[in-house]
Amino acid sequence: MIVQKILLVGAGGFIGSILRYLLAGWSQALFKTLVFPFGTFVVNVAGCLLIGVLAGWTDNFQLFSAQARLFLLMGFLGSFTTFSTFGYETMAMMKNGDLPFALFNVLSHVILGTGAVFAGFFIVCRFFE
Repeated sequence: MIVQKILLVGAGGFIGSILRYLLAGWSQALFKTLVFPFGTFVVNVAGCLLIGVLAGWTDNFQLFSAQARLFLLMGFLGSFTTFSTFGYETMAMMKNGDLPFALFNVLSHVILGTGAVFAGFFIVCRFFE
């Protein structure tokens, strides 16, 4: 059973990562700028729209089986963009009335995530010259 779940997530991830690569490259080429990461932006917004549609269908119509959710949500969207999961989890907190946690989720991801990138970059530049 666990092997089947792993294969479902892996198959979805394979497709999602390829589509991410294609869409990000196409979007970046379309806007022809290196100043703003349009490719990443388009992928993240598209992934958020997709997870919203899939979650709406799942919550309101029980449209997808557990296996389909693993393939689509964990596999496909998980490799297409984890930002969609972040958006969905934030929306779920807000729906449940947990606005302080939703706000904390947004601020901590943005501030700590960006800070971690700077820290990792600094560590490599400082100690591994």
